[in-house]
Amino acid sequence: MRHLATIQRIKALEPIEGADAILKASVLGWQLVVKKGEFAVGDLCVYCEIDSLMPERPEFEFLQARGMRVRTIRLRGQVSQGICFPLSILPQGTEITEGADVTEMLGIIKYEAPIPASLAGVAKGGFPSFIPKTDETRIQVLQELLDKYQGEPCFITEKLDGSSVTYYLRGGEFGVCSRNLELLETPDNTLWKVARELDIENKLRATGQNLALQGELIGEGVQGNKYRLRGQQVFFFNVFNIDQYKYLDFAEWLRFTKELDLSPVPVLHDQFPLPNSIPELVQLSAGRSALFDVHREGIVIRPLTERQDMIGRVSFKAISPDFLLKFGE
Repeated sequence: MRHLATIQRIKALEPIEGADAILKASVLGWQLVVKKGEFAVGDLCVYCEIDSLMPERPEFEFLQARGMRVRTIRLRGQVSQGICFPLSILPQGTEITEGADVTEMLGIIKYEAPIPASLAGVAKGGFPSFIPKTDETRIQVLQELLDKYQGEPCFITEKLDGSSVTYYLRGGEFGVCSRNLELLETPDNTLWKVARELDIENKLRATGQNLALQGELIGEGVQGNKYRLRGQQVFFFNVFNIDQYKYLDFAEWLRFTKELDLSPVPVLHDQFPLPNSIPELVQLSAGRSALFDVHREGIVIRPLTERQDMIGRVSFKAISPDFLLKFGE
């Protein structure tokens, strides 16, 4: 579960050219704008990440024009991601520990974009427990992981801006899932319709294995169809062996999608030594999509050989600030 609001330390403060009342602050791997004089280097604060949906309280009233949502913004030319608040916004008597999660304590929830009816479908049940959900940790909170895996051979894929879908076959049962639910087959559900168009059930049955395919559905009716596609298409980023409870390595994933005649997400680098630099990876996230001439949402970085570590699967994302600013995210 993402920790949207945590107690963190101000790592650095820098001037912003042409701005006398604000400074650039560094918190974890994030860069944001703070008022001059509000914090000093080394101070603890309550840091709220982008996508935080704040409760209607007097301290957060200034966010009403933004729908109470913390977004990526630009102030005096400086990209600002997140908001720092003084510790005084915490309830009296709160134990102050660096890194502590205070999301629930403050009544903050994660912003979720509305899901069109054609994608929401009719729930059969919760997301299956025998398959991990698709969710990547943002690079800005993973400095310790970069320290450990510096130089690790990795591959980078484009992160597409769509809707997550999981197709699985287990014990002879075929299932279709959105990000959080397993769905019944209905005539108007897009995730099921695409499954039938791509013949995914029969392709999985032909493997003789219990597997899950996870991908990003893009196209008409999905996130404004930034890629200008007709109809819908799924680009796959995971193949998961259910019996072994493990993902396929990079080479196996590519080979498998090719054998099943399915489209993988665009591969941007296939031999990338992981740098120990959050700013470098954030900068690398910016660029044009491989699918259409539009800002790409970002990148996903994984070792060529699957690893498990402090965050579970070693797999993380860097989201392009250019994309977030362009599309008001």
